Amino acid sequence: MEKRLNEVKRCFWANPKNPLYIKYHDDEWGHPVHEDDRLLEFLILESFQAGLSWECVLNKREAIRNAFAGFDRDSIIAFDEAKIEELMAMPDIIRNRAKIKAAILNTAIFKAIQDEFGSFDAYLSDFCPQEQIRDYTSTTSSISDALSADLRKRGMKFVGSTTIHAFLQAIGVFNSHQPDCFLANAQAQK
Repeated sequence: MEKRLNEVKRCFWANPKNPLYIKYHDDEWGHPVHEDDRLLEFLILESFQAGLSWECVLNKREAIRNAFAGFDRDSIIAFDEAKIEELMAMPDIIRNRAKIKAAILNTAIFKAIQDEFGSFDAYLSDFCPQEQIRDYTSTTSSISDALSADLRKRGMKFVGSTTIHAFLQAIGVFNSHQPDCFLANAQAQK
C-alpha cells in the first residue's frame, strides 16, 4: 500500500497521511452510486459535514455508521428523543443536535421520496444526466441548486446547494478529480 500511495498523483485534498482518506479518494469518491442504501449514507454524511471538513466526517464515519444503525432507513426513522440524547452522549460522532435531528427528518423524507418515485435513485435521475459531468472547479451547479431547492421544499435540512453539490460529487454525478489526478480521466462505471 505504501508504494501505491507514492506512485500516483491524487487530488490535493486527499491527505496522504490518512489511509482512510486515500481509500475514500481512490475507491469511492466520484464512483457512480445507484443503490439507495448508499445514497442515504452519503446524504447523511454530507449533511453532517456542513461547516466541518470532510476529513473530520470521514474519520468519524464508522462511529456514525454504528450510531445510525448501519444507515438503516427504518431504524433511523424510529429514533426518538431518548435516542437523540444517547447520540448526543457519544464522543466519537459529530454531536450536533440540529444535524442529528436533520438526519432523522431527512431519512423520513428520503423514504417518502422512495415511495413516490420507486427509489431515491429514480428521483435523482429527474435532476441528473446519465453521463458523468467533468467539473473540478465548482462548489455549486444548476443541478445542485435545483435538487437542493426541491429537497428543502420537501422539508429536508442541511441540504443547501454546496452540500448537495458535494453529495453529487461523492456519488459520481460529477467527476471532480483534479486534472493531474490519476482518476481525472477514469471512465465512469454505471
